[in-house]
Amino acid sequence: MRLKRVSEELELFPTQPPPRPTSETPPEVPSDAPLAERMRPRVLAEVRGQEHLLGPGKLLRSMVDAGRIHSLLFWGPPGTGKTTLARLMAREVDLSFIALSAVLAGVKDIRAAVESARVRQQATGRATLVFVDEIHRFNKSQQDALLPHVEAGLFTLIGATTENPSFEVNAPLLSRTRVLTLSSLTREAMAEILERASCDPERGLGLAPEDLSPTARDALIAHAQGDARIALGTLEIAAEIAVGRKDTIIEPEHVLEAAQRKSLRYDAQGDQHYDIVSAFIKSMRGSDPDGALYWLVRMLEAGEDPKFIARRMVIFASEDIGNADPEALRIALSVKDAVHFTGLPEGRIPLAQGVTYLATAVKSNASYRALGAATEEVRSSGSLAVPLHLRNAPTELMKEQGYGEGYEYPHDFEGNHVASNYLPETLHGTRFYEPGGQGHEETIRDRLRGWRNAVKGKVGSG
Repeated sequence: MRLKRVSEELELFPTQPPPRPTSETPPEVPSDAPLAERMRPRVLAEVRGQEHLLGPGKLLRSMVDAGRIHSLLFWGPPGTGKTTLARLMAREVDLSFIALSAVLAGVKDIRAAVESARVRQQATGRATLVFVDEIHRFNKSQQDALLPHVEAGLFTLIGATTENPSFEVNAPLLSRTRVLTLSSLTREAMAEILERASCDPERGLGLAPEDLSPTARDALIAHAQGDARIALGTLEIAAEIAVGRKDTIIEPEHVLEAAQRKSLRYDAQGDQHYDIVSAFIKSMRGSDPDGALYWLVRMLEAGEDPKFIARRMVIFASEDIGNADPEALRIALSVKDAVHFTGLPEGRIPLAQGVTYLATAVKSNASYRALGAATEEVRSSGSLAVPLHLRNAPTELMKEQGYGEGYEYPHDFEGNHVASNYLPETLHGTRFYEPGGQGHEETIRDRLRGWRNAVKGKVGSG
């Protein structure tokens, strides 16, 4: 739906109060508008889904019943009713409604909306709700332009975003609004929406209940992934395909043709990106090759850069497998090189090989934990002096000052090891790396235990 500019949505300088919209006087929608737009709920009672906000006694329902809407941020996936809810709430409590899109609007549009709200309040006493779609796309200065007017109560703000507000909305604006999470529509809600759209003779397709087969309905629900807009748009095209073929019932093949290919929800810069990457890593860490392969394919099918996936695998090989299986890092690096060399689609094959190896490898994060412990120590104790016996002595003066004195060259001793201390004096005996008992680290643990005991014995005898 094309966004209306402020001047189109609302008179900037009204001379008389506009008629209050009610459920009896819904806004006009052209008969040739897309099905999703025609079926947009006209009153809150028509909204399906979001029961955790709209059910009896729940937050949004309580606000509407009390006749007072507070400034809010609606956070949720596309097609869950964010715009519709904001518009209907404004109608229910008799607020003027101004819609802005952060994609199209700038500071000038914000100022126009502010002035419109001020003039309308002075002229009619009617308050205003300003709705900002995709508010995460506003930059800092644009978000700051809203702040004083929200704080002063000139208008109520409802922002809609598909991105995590904690990262995308300024802290001052975030502190003056309440974040409400909208969920993808449930299967039951989607089924009700599709049934109403297919059977409604006024705004919908005017079909008989049996004209949409249960299997086609299920295919629509699966394709839409909780997005009502996608479900209704696909239904409308599927119905046109069925009519064109002179078929009497909408079947799954019509839905498949209308959908062409499922568009996987995945934003390379957004929450879905990080959520799926997180699931991918955690599946490998949990030694589940099936889960890891599923999330790998989800990323690839959605267009993720395979080099990004390979980088994550290299990091995982060191962080979560480490010395329990040193081969893991070599394989991850080989996968990275293979993907770079072959590209897609062939690069999917070495990616799958690498993922299954990493997922089924013996796990240890001992090296990663050792890095964290050493980092914490360095940041805590600062620049401790290097022991004299570990210092280099390239000049006679340095030798005279004791640089390098007492250093024992390990290769001159049996087993290429000599019991010595290699930490600053105040850290003698500190342990950062504690190998586990799995895989190759069991061998490392036994070897290291012997070396450390020799150092203890030498210190004790000294």
